[in-house]
Amino acid sequence: MPGTPGEEAGIGPAARDRDRREVFRVLLTVQVKPDLEDEFERVWAEGSREITAQPANLGHTLARSATEKSVYYVVSDWTDRDAFLAFESSDEHVRHREKLHPFRAGGSLAMMTLVGADR
Repeated sequence: MPGTPGEEAGIGPAARDRDRREVFRVLLTVQVKPDLEDEFERVWAEGSREITAQPANLGHTLARSATEKSVYYVVSDWTDRDAFLAFESSDEHVRHREKLHPFRAGGSLAMMTLVGADR
């Protein structure tokens, strides 16, 4: 529902109920083609709500490197690995990736399970 607390911060609907021991995190490093950074950010933001609307998504953020202008980091937390992999192969996600593909010059994906977190 638009306008709910936390939506602007990229917090998904499952965040209220998460057990930190079970968080599955995905870290995507994206090398954006030079001079396309602003457009990449705009297109990423347009598709972000589709991701945070997923029941298993706990949050989704985009950060720009402090040292490399065209490098971005996407951090996405999920309830579990299977839920992330199901979304990764979904039509929704494929469409989102296709919109971002023209901006990408390279990147990498890392998947992990959180084993400790302090707040």
